[in-house]
Amino acid sequence: HVVMSESTEKKRTVIWTDGCFDMMHYGHANALRQAKALGDYLIVGVHSDADIAANKGPPVMSEEDRYKAVAACKWVDEVVKGAPFVTSLKMLKEYNVDICIHGDDIITDANGKDCYSEIREAGMFQTVPRTQGVSTTDLVGRMLLMTKTHHQKESIISSTEDLRSIHEGADKASPYTRTSKFVPTTRQIVQFSDGKQPKPGDKIGYIDGAFDLFHIGHISILEKAKQNCDFLIVGVHDDEVVNLEKGANHPLSNLHERVLGVLSCRYVDEVIIGAPYIVDMDLIKSQNISVVFHGSEHDVPHEGDIDPYKAAKDAGICCSLESPSKITTSVIIQRILDNSAAFRERNRKKQLKEIAEVEASKKQ
Repeated sequence: HVVMSESTEKKRTVIWTDGCFDMMHYGHANALRQAKALGDYLIVGVHSDADIAANKGPPVMSEEDRYKAVAACKWVDEVVKGAPFVTSLKMLKEYNVDICIHGDDIITDANGKDCYSEIREAGMFQTVPRTQGVSTTDLVGRMLLMTKTHHQKESIISSTEDLRSIHEGADKASPYTRTSKFVPTTRQIVQFSDGKQPKPGDKIGYIDGAFDLFHIGHISILEKAKQNCDFLIVGVHDDEVVNLEKGANHPLSNLHERVLGVLSCRYVDEVIIGAPYIVDMDLIKSQNISVVFHGSEHDVPHEGDIDPYKAAKDAGICCSLESPSKITTSVIIQRILDNSAAFRERNRKKQLKEIAEVEASKKQ
């Protein structure tokens, strides 16, 4: 048989993408999935807190948390910490990058300069379509409003146009900051799912929750759960259950958005969509669950006479895990409300910048 030499072996295609990945959501994950599909090895550059503050305004999550969140995304092969805000050809050459990918929105630095002009000129730049219906700006808007409009039942006759113009205050002039209502499709779930199945003899673990604004707190408990089993199933509660448990305008992301967030995580093998609040023996037996995990950090403590984990405790298969991160969805919301003036200003500036860029591109 012929041994292929290094030179004749198929060269792997290295893809680079970069960004803030602040409050990493399924829109970011989808961009990373699309980027990975264009090559063999995906490197993600993540900007530092100082760089983001100088170019965009204050990030919600610290750089360490943002690095970890990106590293936990199952399509990412390598994270470059503190990548510069303006991407240089020199840096891409250093990492042997073939193609640089970004969403099809416009990214400029503090001076209004295109962050990718050098890469475009080198012919190494490609865009992937932005995920409709979500952006960090939109999620911040949902929090500042603390309204429930994002998960009210739509009127049966509401048009797609109504669906698109959710109450964000942003308008049609800026197509990026304005949010559209997320329309879930089976294709998207299939794209995010690996279709993995447990092998015979695998220890199957189960953990459940709302997983709203899928964040580093969730990621660290899922990583810990996966270290304690071979195959991890995650139960995601539906919107009504989360709203009954947490009240106010929770969840900020609807069930499908939350499922995609969980599915994008490398520690997750399977997701139960709209999992029951009470983990009963029927669920345990039907999914062949050997251990039921729950973390020590919760937005709201389990109150009243109902213990959702009673059956697992009685069966001796309930395992409490100390949450490695103290971040909860409430902590993130509080951070944003505490800094709401700065974030409102950030959203307003971002929109003005986008409108100016859209106008400028029309003139070209």
